[in-house]
Amino acid sequence: MALSAERGVSVQRVDRADLDDRVGPVNHQGVVAETGPYRYAEMADLTGRTGVVVALDHLQDPQNVGTLIRSALAFSAAGIVIPGDRAAEITPAVVNASSGATELLAIAQVTNLVRELERLQEAGRWVIGLDTGSDSVSIAKTRLPQPAVLVVGAEGAGIGRLVRERCDLIVAIPISGEIDSLNAATAASIALFELKRQDLGAS
Repeated sequence: MALSAERGVSVQRVDRADLDDRVGPVNHQGVVAETGPYRYAEMADLTGRTGVVVALDHLQDPQNVGTLIRSALAFSAAGIVIPGDRAAEITPAVVNASSGATELLAIAQVTNLVRELERLQEAGRWVIGLDTGSDSVSIAKTRLPQPAVLVVGAEGAGIGRLVRERCDLIVAIPISGEIDSLNAATAASIALFELKRQDLGAS
């Protein structure tokens, strides 16, 4: 309350039921902020930064996207790239799932993901797709070229054909047991850790 007053933010007290009606099925924890639309970064804001650029190929689950953004921030990613269609945008649900990481990481929304990957390659980055398939190699046994773009495919469908063709390398996470795949956020977190680990080992 004191910080809000100090920064000129008006505070309105309402009943819990009123807050529930305003935000719907979201765990608001008794506090809601009304803001304008999310301000996406420009691609130029990402390309000059150090760290991995994470490209999301039509991920649609807000929880997955938010969790992935949180992991990207934890492993010092340069930023996130998301397509403008058939993908989860930065909504309150994504912000909530990211634990606020959306406010600290540059996130760009683009019209053509394939074209942006090509531009990132021209700028000197290697495009690494995270997916399974006969053309994939184990991420645990592969020296990952850097600086890199990590492409994470959609839930279930994986990386789209045109995006996959643009990748310099396809890596898979070796798993065993009854489960034959990981969800997108979990897989991306493992890959981001491995990229960071290899980068620190090389420096």
